[in-house]
Amino acid sequence: MKWLPKDLDMFLSSKEYVDTALVPLTPLSFGTGIKQSASSMEFMTILTNEMERQFKGRILLLPAFTYLTDWDLSLKKELVQDFKKRLLDEGVRHVFFLTSDAEWKSLEKELEDSLMWTPSIPLEHMDDSYKKTVIEDQVKQIMAIFIQKWRGSIDKE
Repeated sequence: MKWLPKDLDMFLSSKEYVDTALVPLTPLSFGTGIKQSASSMEFMTILTNEMERQFKGRILLLPAFTYLTDWDLSLKKELVQDFKKRLLDEGVRHVFFLTSDAEWKSLEKELEDSLMWTPSIPLEHMDDSYKKTVIEDQVKQIMAIFIQKWRGSIDKE
């Protein structure tokens, strides 16, 4: 389900089945990094929309958590941890942050396995059919990680 009024109606009526929030982490840069920032945003948007489509009824795709690239990493970590806590307090059982920004990789352990990193693939000059294949391959890899994490949480209960 997406962060849209009609999907949120469905979410509210079946909240007990939608136990996972997916939050894209997307960097925003002006100046020299503007084009890469836009490319990363495009990739993450397409990727997370496809993830939502694959897991419709199980995950809620939230709007991207967008941050400026020059923000201090500790500030970004604090904001993301607060965001995660609020979602958990609202009854969401699993919160997954997905990013292609390599800076986050240093925080994987601190974010308690809720952070997933995937390399950004520039889609700008790709043929649509090849673009679709690339995204499908990425989705399969990330789906396997989701399933592994869901199973891991069941084993802990």
